[in-house]
Amino acid sequence: MKATLVAVGERAPPWVAEGFAEYRKRLSHWLPLDLVEIEPGLRGKGRDAARATSDEGGRVLAALSRDTCVVALDGRGRMHSSEDLARRLEHWRMQGRDLAFLIGGPEGHAPEVLARADERWSLGPLTLPHMLVRLVLAEQVYRAAAMLANHPYHRAG
Repeated sequence: MKATLVAVGERAPPWVAEGFAEYRKRLSHWLPLDLVEIEPGLRGKGRDAARATSDEGGRVLAALSRDTCVVALDGRGRMHSSEDLARRLEHWRMQGRDLAFLIGGPEGHAPEVLARADERWSLGPLTLPHMLVRLVLAEQVYRAAAMLANHPYHRAG
């Protein structure tokens, strides 16, 4: 099984890129994690945000293979503790499918992307910058994988 983070947005600031690379490296022997950056839709004065979101959605869907288990990050999704996420990761592994985590654009995901998602995951009630979400997601997936491997990274509880 391999995982992919499909994220709307390009050119992460160096601190995000470096942090993501660090967790990607740590995860490499448990769960290879790739990053696919999706070009944002055009926004601004005189532009239709719904059209931009729809354009992003089409590019996100094109980046997914048919058999991939899709987890959309969405504020209306299910929240997980770190222990819950480890159980979800074990469940996803047992399915024998590749896994894709999706981060939408400024207005969130297009309806067709949410319809394609197998699950929706919320990081909680806070509004976070989407670039920071990349880093939080990578760290939490690493934490879940470490828990499943009985690695001492996660010492809470």
